[in-house]
Amino acid sequence: MTDLNQMGKAAQKAEFGLGQLGTLQKNKALVKMADDLEKNSAAILAANAKDLANAKANDMTQAMQDRLLLDDDRIKGMADGLREIADLEDPIGKIDRGWTTEDGLDIVQERVPLGVIGIIFEARPNVTVDAAGLCFKSGNAAFLRGGKEAINSNIALSDTLRASLRESGLDENAVQLVHDTSHEVAQEMMELSEYLDVLIPRGSGRFIKMVVNKAKVPIIETGAGNCHIYVDEFADLDKALKIIINAKVQRPSVCNAAEKVIVHQSVAATFLPTLVKELRKHNVEIRGDQETQDLIDNVIPATEEDWSTEYNDYIIAIKVVSDLDSAIKHINKYNTQHSEAIITDNYQNSRQFQKQIDAAVVYVNASTRFTDGNKFGFGAEIGISTQKLHARGPMGANELTTTKYLVNGNGQIRE
Repeated sequence: MTDLNQMGKAAQKAEFGLGQLGTLQKNKALVKMADDLEKNSAAILAANAKDLANAKANDMTQAMQDRLLLDDDRIKGMADGLREIADLEDPIGKIDRGWTTEDGLDIVQERVPLGVIGIIFEARPNVTVDAAGLCFKSGNAAFLRGGKEAINSNIALSDTLRASLRESGLDENAVQLVHDTSHEVAQEMMELSEYLDVLIPRGSGRFIKMVVNKAKVPIIETGAGNCHIYVDEFADLDKALKIIINAKVQRPSVCNAAEKVIVHQSVAATFLPTLVKELRKHNVEIRGDQETQDLIDNVIPATEEDWSTEYNDYIIAIKVVSDLDSAIKHINKYNTQHSEAIITDNYQNSRQFQKQIDAAVVYVNASTRFTDGNKFGFGAEIGISTQKLHARGPMGANELTTTKYLVNGNGQIRE
């Protein structure tokens, strides 16, 4: 049986040791992890094949199987992500600000690790590597629990990373994976407040909500992405078509894929037939409001539930609106505060959209698929925070730190 308390104690010990490491030591270890992932790719792919076979046997959707899939390119991508993390500035010890008070106290605010970070996630094995690398760079111990769908892949990946740490002369317990994927152990982890400083859930909206509701450990909420693209009356329609197709079909199972398209009524009759034709070439199911149904044949009527649903599949819902204000109102009502986009050549409309949309990332004339730690230059991400405390948007190494005040005096006492 998994002893989470023992794992927690080991993680705290490892985290203290990480705090004593210099940047060069951490970077060398990260590069070794990357090299060892590529060297061990055959074993990792063999483990992933077992997970994929189980997924097919259990009728997992094709989109969700894509989340689970590893291949040589994806392993190389994970390894390259670790190398990019190594190249990043070390956030630990960075001074945010400093000043001298009227009492003559010298105060600096310095970046320090959060501590032991628990990550509880579903069927994306790359999270094991991304989380471990970012936690290590930022001086945090990674306490990982993945879903049963990816357990063989996660074990192979974490074993490789832990071996790299041992061979680097470091504490392998800086990265730990909970092998027991039962609900009981997951619940126990959510209550492990004695050892976990923060818990980050990654997965479906339903999964994240469950963790938020049940956890006793402080939570950074991530992930659920009911993302919209609004096609303004001043949009370049060729650009809009290209962006929407990319955002929907390149990888529909991920949280930054577009789930809804909102179209200004003045361009709907021109744009929607072309858009729907192209989406259907990619086998995307079309749902829509009454105006969309009036313009396009064989559109499934969108329900109230559709507007708030993250599909993670080849499904999209379309709504026609009368103006920009209506688009903003609809998006703010139904979005998950993840990523939203406007396609427009009107500067004032773009500024209004970016100012008034309540989301972690707001785009003008670009695909929502760019909401990603790697694409933002962070090497990787621990997740996309959709809350407003303590971080928002893609979370890289810097977002896995907090601060403490270092105060130096010369015998001062308060009167």
